[in-house]
Amino acid sequence: MILAYDPSHYRDNTGLKETIDNVARLGYEYVELSPRKDFIWFYEYPKVDKQLIKDLKRYCSDAGVKISSVLPVQQWSSPDELERQSAVRNWKRCIEITSELGVDLMNSEFAGDKSRPTESEASFIRSMDELMPIFEKEGIKLNLQSHPNDFIELNTEAVRMIRGLDKDWIKLVYSVAHAFFYDDGKGDIAQQLDEAKDLLAHVLIADTMNHKAAFGLRYIVNPPNANVTIHQHLNPGEGEVDFETLYRKLREFKFDGIVTNSVFAYPDKADWSNEVTLKSIRDGLNI
Repeated sequence: MILAYDPSHYRDNTGLKETIDNVARLGYEYVELSPRKDFIWFYEYPKVDKQLIKDLKRYCSDAGVKISSVLPVQQWSSPDELERQSAVRNWKRCIEITSELGVDLMNSEFAGDKSRPTESEASFIRSMDELMPIFEKEGIKLNLQSHPNDFIELNTEAVRMIRGLDKDWIKLVYSVAHAFFYDDGKGDIAQQLDEAKDLLAHVLIADTMNHKAAFGLRYIVNPPNANVTIHQHLNPGEGEVDFETLYRKLREFKFDGIVTNSVFAYPDKADWSNEVTLKSIRDGLNI
């Protein structure tokens, strides 16, 4: 099993070298290279040249840190064809960068339009038709996750879509902080993991409140019918996710993929947050 850290706590106020140094200082051998403005940012063409790639490799080598995966988020399922084509172009560059970094895994979201699911699915398949030969040529694997406000929110639908792609190198990211979106407010961790078991390759650890609890009043959004979704990335134990079941199922599965600390809520208390979350992961998985 690989234990990794998503350094989103450091993405907006810390340089790339200092971020990698912090990952090592917090006790991790692996970093998940999530979006950051000075490397690969959401929906944009990567502003990365050969020197920056060379620098990042040196930062990692000096700190004793390895990159477990690169995480771009591009609108490759957009029903807007120009937007989709731009996303595919950006993905091609992200794949090149990942290859030059010597990393063999990327993970991402479906990144479509929740209000236009059928068109988003068609766009996603069109993009995958263009990109899958490039992934295969570069020898890079892909893990995908459903996400709140995406055209695929439910765990069941994410599993079905990945099965439909029918590639051994495409697997599932299970983000614990999205658990209540995965089954429309039930949060049945055991069922979600059982249906994903053979595709499960990556688990993101963070807690959240149930957005459907208290008759929908757990979060109060104004105006009441605003078209938004809300979730959190808290320390384990601060929300309503059933972590006891989560860890028990992963132990039963003898899960041997990537487990990433994915708490984003405490950039002002990153050390404390990591102590809480890392203890939860180590205690829960007996590692």
